[in-house]
Amino acid sequence: MSRKFCVGGNWKMNGDKNAISEICKNLSGAKLNENTEVILGCPFVYISYVRELFPSNFHIAGQNCYKIAKGAFTGEISPAMLKDVGANWVILGHSERRHVFNESDELIAEKAAHALDEGLSVIACIGEKLDEREAEKTEQVVACQMAAYAKTVKDWSKVVVAYEPVWAIGTGKTATPDQAQDVHAFLRKWLTENVSKEVSDSLRIQYGGSVTAANCKELAAKPDIDGFLVGGASLKPEFIDIINAKQ
Repeated sequence: MSRKFCVGGNWKMNGDKNAISEICKNLSGAKLNENTEVILGCPFVYISYVRELFPSNFHIAGQNCYKIAKGAFTGEISPAMLKDVGANWVILGHSERRHVFNESDELIAEKAAHALDEGLSVIACIGEKLDEREAEKTEQVVACQMAAYAKTVKDWSKVVVAYEPVWAIGTGKTATPDQAQDVHAFLRKWLTENVSKEVSDSLRIQYGGSVTAANCKELAAKPDIDGFLVGGASLKPEFIDIINAKQ
């Protein structure tokens, strides 16, 4: 089954209006692969500005949301709020949410279910820490994280999974193309056995973790890698090369 290549840029807690304007100028003026879907994950306070600035072929994502529509949850934002200011995607379960803010697999899965119910598409992040990889627990960890999503997600058609080994995020270390492919292939096997063959064949699985212009083409050539979730490089001109990685 043909899966549309999908590249997300996670700006994290970076940027201001001047920097965003420059990013827009670079991306809007570039020749981008029309067969690649591009999603920009920007800080919540800039979503309206980004949506007005960027052409409609760029999707806009929030970087987080809560599991409930509204209420006394100071500092949180709901999927409905993200939609109201122009986002149509949300990134959930990023390693920083898991390991800096101590979000559990169960909470992340509840967030994903609510976001999907509210009409957002979801980039659902998973990935192992360095000690877990060194202990050869990678498959066990990502299977556990996927199992939490599988308990709450009813419709996978608006989900993209992002495999991001925590040890490779922002460190300059990257899983080799073969290492990344091995995990992506394992995830498809897990989906076949625990969700369905149809979902396994159709679900897009991104790789994230120090993706750059130098390594993106080799990663993109692997059969089970369907795109990237890019951090720091998405703020730089080389993001254009990453979007165009799929030949």
